[in-house]
Amino acid sequence: MDADAITKAAEHLLSAYASGVPVEPIISGFPDADVTDAYRIQQEQVRRWVDAGDEIKGHKVGLSSQAMQRQMGVHQPDYGHLLANMFHAEHLPFDASGYLQPRIEPEIAFVLGTPLSGPGVTAADAMRAVEFVVPALEIVDSRITDWRISIVDTIADNASSGGVVLGSKPTRLADADLRTAGCAFHINGELRATGSGAAVLGSPLNALVWLANTVGPLGITLEPGHVVLPGSMTRAEPVKPGDSVVSDMGELGSVTAVLAPPR
Repeated sequence: MDADAITKAAEHLLSAYASGVPVEPIISGFPDADVTDAYRIQQEQVRRWVDAGDEIKGHKVGLSSQAMQRQMGVHQPDYGHLLANMFHAEHLPFDASGYLQPRIEPEIAFVLGTPLSGPGVTAADAMRAVEFVVPALEIVDSRITDWRISIVDTIADNASSGGVVLGSKPTRLADADLRTAGCAFHINGELRATGSGAAVLGSPLNALVWLANTVGPLGITLEPGHVVLPGSMTRAEPVKPGDSVVSDMGELGSVTAVLAPPR
């Protein structure tokens, strides 16, 4: 795709944010688009958001569990950017009316203490860079009609990013086994799913390593203080205004998201 096509594709997705109406898949209008093109489309949107005053606060790894890959019909992870306006406080109702087709999923979020950038990042490097982890809930959303996404569509759409709620109990990596960490995932008091950290590429740490080694060659460094979401421990579940969502992760603590009722 040339520069004009990248701009047109980015504006196609941005129009969904402005109108509140999902749009047709990117590959419908640009059938020759590949993964490299998709990341260029994503970066064009991020550039515009930052130019408008937003700030990059981290990254997410998507499609890092077999459950999510099966659900979305893709076969590889992807990544997106987390912007400051995506973060919501736990327990406090937040306006969810701006989401188009929201789903929610439980994750173990990394908060970095030192920079991390590939290539060549190992699990040991990643462990040294992590200051602590917290339980998190990620709202994923798609600007593509009916979630009819290919890997190109979800990457271009900022890895279907929507919102983030972080728990308030930090845990050092030395005090946790992320592989065996479990979660009980409730919506409105109903148990919807259970999962464990091992569902995320064998360990959420592997997702952090993958991310650092993927974005490093692009000139991107994972910065101190940034949040990295490694991927969901369960399937994503639909959510709507008025819902209350809790993920209990045992010794890692719990996190609660409250979506404000419709006005």
